[in-house]
Amino acid sequence: MVEITIRKRPQTEAVITQRKFFKKTARGKVVKVLRERYLRDDVGCGIESCRECTSSDGELLPAAGDLTHQLFPNGHFILPDTNVFLSQMDLLESDLFRSPIILLQTVLEEVRHRSLPLYNRLKALTKSEDKRIWTFYNEYRSETAIIREEGETPNDRNDRGIRNATAWYNTHISLTHPPIRGQTQAALPTVVLMTEDAANRQKAEQAGISCTPVRKYVEGMKNATQLLDLLSASGSDNIEPTQAASGRQMLYPEYLPSATLIAGVKAGQLHQGHFNPNPYNYLEGSVSVSAFSKAILLVGRENMNRAVQGDVIVVEVFDEKEWKAPADEVIDAETTLKNDDAEDSGEEGDENGEEVMAEESRILRSEAQAAASERQPTGRVVGVIKRNWRAYVCHIDTTSLTSTLTTSLSTQTVFATPVSRLLPRIRLRTRQAPSLLNQKILVTIDRWDTTSRYPEGHFVRTLGQVESKEAEQESLLLEFEVPYRPFGKAILDCLPLEGDQWVVPPKGVGDLSNVWRDREDLRDLIVCSIDPPGCQDIDDALHARLLPNGNIEAGVHIADVSHFVLPDNPMDSEAAARGTTVYLVDNRIDMLPSLLGTNLCSLRPFVERLSFSSIWELTPDADIVNVRFTKSVIKSKAAFTYEEAQIRKDDPHLQDELTQSIRLLNSLAIKLKAKRMAAGALNLASPEVKIHLDSAESSEPIDVEQKELRETNSLVEEFMLLANVSVARKIEESFPQTAVLRRHLPPPKTNFEKLQDILRKTKGLTLDVSSSGALAASLDKCIDATEPAFNTLVRIMATRCMLSAEYFCSGSVARDTFGHYGLASDIYTHFTSPIRRYADVLVHRQLSAAIGFTSLHPSLHSKSHVEKILDVVNRRHRMAQMASRASVEFYVGLALKGRGEASRSRGDGEVREEAFVIRTFRNGVGVFVSKLGIEGLVTFKRDIQFDADNYTITVPGSASAAGSGGDVKISVFDKVVVQIEVEKDKNTQRGKVRMTLIEPVESRAL
Repeated sequence: MVEITIRKRPQTEAVITQRKFFKKTARGKVVKVLRERYLRDDVGCGIESCRECTSSDGELLPAAGDLTHQLFPNGHFILPDTNVFLSQMDLLESDLFRSPIILLQTVLEEVRHRSLPLYNRLKALTKSEDKRIWTFYNEYRSETAIIREEGETPNDRNDRGIRNATAWYNTHISLTHPPIRGQTQAALPTVVLMTEDAANRQKAEQAGISCTPVRKYVEGMKNATQLLDLLSASGSDNIEPTQAASGRQMLYPEYLPSATLIAGVKAGQLHQGHFNPNPYNYLEGSVSVSAFSKAILLVGRENMNRAVQGDVIVVEVFDEKEWKAPADEVIDAETTLKNDDAEDSGEEGDENGEEVMAEESRILRSEAQAAASERQPTGRVVGVIKRNWRAYVCHIDTTSLTSTLTTSLSTQTVFATPVSRLLPRIRLRTRQAPSLLNQKILVTIDRWDTTSRYPEGHFVRTLGQVESKEAEQESLLLEFEVPYRPFGKAILDCLPLEGDQWVVPPKGVGDLSNVWRDREDLRDLIVCSIDPPGCQDIDDALHARLLPNGNIEAGVHIADVSHFVLPDNPMDSEAAARGTTVYLVDNRIDMLPSLLGTNLCSLRPFVERLSFSSIWELTPDADIVNVRFTKSVIKSKAAFTYEEAQIRKDDPHLQDELTQSIRLLNSLAIKLKAKRMAAGALNLASPEVKIHLDSAESSEPIDVEQKELRETNSLVEEFMLLANVSVARKIEESFPQTAVLRRHLPPPKTNFEKLQDILRKTKGLTLDVSSSGALAASLDKCIDATEPAFNTLVRIMATRCMLSAEYFCSGSVARDTFGHYGLASDIYTHFTSPIRRYADVLVHRQLSAAIGFTSLHPSLHSKSHVEKILDVVNRRHRMAQMASRASVEFYVGLALKGRGEASRSRGDGEVREEAFVIRTFRNGVGVFVSKLGIEGLVTFKRDIQFDADNYTITVPGSASAAGSGGDVKISVFDKVVVQIEVEKDKNTQRGKVRMTLIEPVESRAL
């Protein structure tokens, strides 16, 4: 029998092993919390061949540490403090940084407390196979555990704990390598404390602990040149300052203290919101707040006060007599700031800087004279609540280099120009500037001082040669923060063990895993899927059949993803983090591993698949008699494209069951749509184009055309909408506090004011926006008999006045705000695409519980948990849409470049297309080419007459295409002809579509 010894802890140890603190509950009650801490003497040090420590799980650190550093020839390990991980994560993540790292529990917990995104990056770093990191639980080792002393701050306590652990490690190494009589004592490796805190370093040195600042350590490494560029400016206080660092004038006012900001917002004297820069004018931005129907306008650098796109800012609104109207002039940062110097910008006496400031002041004065009819609240930024800084895709501005010699290793201060025009140039110090020319690079902003016109940042890594497809695709994914890493082992381990050999087990005794439990066998139904060409992740299939009573049974069958993706496992967590599948022109970034998305869950034809079915009994007039939901097994009889299904439906010679089913579905869909439209649903439009690729292998775009929408597109859409509404009602009824729903709020009427004014003044048309039904009716009347495309253009412009739809938790908002404005439905959700949308997976779990198939996972009973997930999903959904649009834009540019080269080789000149004017400026017009689904800006260098009230410009007749000599007036909605060329954009370093007017005037003459 095993002998068990019980050791009683001495009373004197209680102070070290107990932690007492007071905590305030959500209801305001103060409770005392007492936590036990069990100290041990067997927490391993993680160093190979240590005689004192038992071998632990995980990869151990090499016995001699790292022997390649100049300062530590006898070998060393580094032990970074918290601030190193908070400010220098890009350095530590670099493949070139291979030093063995000891990560203390104290540091890990403090990083988690200070920044959850950085904590997640740090956790990923500890699991990386390329890194040598040992996590040491110093708070549980008896020799390294400490308690907070009286009067000591938490930060000082942690610093002392880190120094204590470093000293213990060095002592531990010397004790485990005792001298052997008669032999020379071998040199022992050193554990080096890495810290940027000068006071912490001083205390460490007094205690005889080896320590180093980050920059000094990196300078002694083999790849110092590349690694020094990765250092964050915020953590590099001892960097040699730029010439402009001393004697600079204050360019921006200091932010107010956090306490003042919070108090001001609560009192209603200040306002909080997200900063949105103006894409046409770099000297203007805005922030939408609930207190005003119109966004607060921010005019001028000083009033925008270092805000960057997406920052959560606090603004002070000026007195109403100081309110202004938005600018009506295109002001390009590239042109205005082209002579700015990266090294000197901001220094007193900087002539270029003074010229820039004078030019900006002139522009702002000219704007102040604009018509006051459109004035809106105007203010200034007084503080930032949360920065949206991240790694940005940039390229080095060639003109900012002082030396382009590739052999030069001198540090240069250069401008990194972001791909996005909404972001300011970033000042960067690098030794690699010449070798980074013509490369796409990642740059992170570190700080933006009040004395600098530009933020300062550091280089992270190169993405590849500009205009190479690989670099462009990766830069696009990074720019829109799309997670694209491969699925890890833990995620892939969640897949069925049978892999692609998995099949629905036979019904009965062969069903060992109870797959058939409570599932309906619908394999004999005539089910088919209708999707775009090349679709591999088939989410949905449909069927319809006549019932003996004269009614029609219609069914929507959705892939049963929740059978494979179980709550709270690694695959579920990854899907929640990704939120959605992202579709690019020549690539797809999946939310789920392809084994599920394109195989086991995909409702392929002639294969048995698990599904979640919504089945209605409908009258011939498409009125719902009843609906039921069931888990099922189906076997699709065909997978059609929209075109194939349309041809089959229209062929009078085909009378088989499958064709009859499609016709039944189509007849019902027509009636369902008519009911929706009668209820006030909007028939909006968006510019969608189809890009023809040369082949799947080369993915070279060869042409662009508008997408053709067929009757079968509407057929599928109507039944998906019907399923989503029916499921929404069921889950909201079952889980009124946590149902995952989707809503589309009515847009503020002020959003339509400009479009209403344009239509009234240019076409004599009215737009009634009192309700969705009134808007739908008035959009139907927006017709120009001479121009069929006019109605579509108005619908596109109306769509841009709308708010975005969003997912929400039913218990988090008032019941009367559940509605979907665009669909004119009082309730809505997403159920039909669980392969590509995580919200649908959650809805499947809730519906499964609502019909009693499974119990609901505890996390979906938590309103706060559902809200947190949906915040991520909403953001991912928005970013995915923007990434898809940017991908289309890039490939349209490539296709037009190819078309232009072909046209020139035939001697036909540049590509010309008809376009519509959608906006007028004091110095140009915005145009929309409907055939290509792209917008462009035509700017004029010469002065032209601009009538802001009537949205017209008047061009001198000498520039007219006909050469008539009479002045030419151009208004919004006018049709024009533009010449389209593709040139390299200085910002993005991509092919940029450039447009010039050909008719009715030649803009090159202007």
